[in-house]
Amino acid sequence: MIGVVGGGIAGLAAAYRLQQRGHEVEVFEASEQLGGLAATYETAGDPVEQYYHHLSKSEGTILELAAELGVDVEWRYKSDAFYVDGRIYPMDKPWEILAYPYLSLYDTFRLGMLVSEIDVRGGRPRFDTYDDLEDFEDVPIREFLLEHTTRGVYEYFWEPLLDAKFGSRKADVSAAWLLGRVKFRGERDLLRGEQLGYVEGGFGRLLEALIEAVGRENITTGARVTELDASDGAVDSLTVETDDGTATRDVDAAIVAAMPNVLEDLTGYPCKIDFQGTVCGVLSLEQSLTDTYWLNLIDDAPFGVLIEHTNFIPEQRYGGEHLYYLASYVQEYDEQLWQLDDDEVEQLWLDGVADLFPHFDRESVNWMKIARNPRTAPVYERGYLDMVVPYDLSEEVAEDVYYAGMASRAQYPERSLDGAIEAGYACANLIE
Repeated sequence: MIGVVGGGIAGLAAAYRLQQRGHEVEVFEASEQLGGLAATYETAGDPVEQYYHHLSKSEGTILELAAELGVDVEWRYKSDAFYVDGRIYPMDKPWEILAYPYLSLYDTFRLGMLVSEIDVRGGRPRFDTYDDLEDFEDVPIREFLLEHTTRGVYEYFWEPLLDAKFGSRKADVSAAWLLGRVKFRGERDLLRGEQLGYVEGGFGRLLEALIEAVGRENITTGARVTELDASDGAVDSLTVETDDGTATRDVDAAIVAAMPNVLEDLTGYPCKIDFQGTVCGVLSLEQSLTDTYWLNLIDDAPFGVLIEHTNFIPEQRYGGEHLYYLASYVQEYDEQLWQLDDDEVEQLWLDGVADLFPHFDRESVNWMKIARNPRTAPVYERGYLDMVVPYDLSEEVAEDVYYAGMASRAQYPERSLDGAIEAGYACANLIE
């Protein structure tokens, strides 16, 4: 039997692939809820994810899995904008970007060349400069952007995004992360903008289909793995604590599909990657506040981004509720936001919404729910690849121990559900 530690998307994908390869498998999830960051809330209609999700057509692995499980993915054009000095500037169509008053015509040209992966330094276009992300692994992101675009592009386009994403750690981030984001983007239509995917009925539907495919009888929730026994040089058992007590389960191999701190607790393998936490709220209103899906904020708002989900997926799917994500990354756990309780975060963020939108009516609030996780994404600092945890830990830990968590290679240069599935598959494929 193969033991999988962690019932998130990576662990479930590993179990699914192992079963396809003829293995008996059991998944142990410490919490009572499966899916990790893909967990959902109930609404008046379809469930909605606790943390925002969408797909790009470059994410082939998750799209193939959805097709195998009979789950449909719909493709829609999203809208982006910047909020600056009390105004919203759409940034989807070429004429909208040209009209953005904080970028000159030359700034816009240099930005367009970078996102098209064309290097125009020296006046001669080159199309292969950005092919190998590892060439930029040790290049500071600010230095890269000032050299490959302009100061205006850095200050009025990329820096606000970096502030929202990495906060006080932005100076540590490598240019490889940014180039990875550029390559990761969805298909773009000149007239309609960028196209992204969403699971019909919500990502919870994909999660449920994957759980059913693995078999609920092969998944134990409320089961914390406290020990991995590899005393003879190869893993032979897992110790599992549940409400019913502690039990030892014999295993032929173990896949740890959890955060690297869990791996270290079980095996002693240290991971040097720093992670950031997230506080993410889902807000349900009776009203729409913008015409935009993803609103980037150049503002002192108490949250880093505002996403009007129902400008991407129609509110009719949610019984007429207008749904919003408000989110901030947390770099240090002594930050004020992390110290606030959920009620305090709600009041702080509703005040922030009111400051941004004078027409916001607090009486239109249906509900707001706050989720927080101390490790939602790595800090993609320079030298990151040297810190990635290998899939096969036979040399570092013991035979038949594998790692499919967020510190794996598949989650570079950006973490995603697609990367989680790739990591789960990669480990499963290594087991004979």
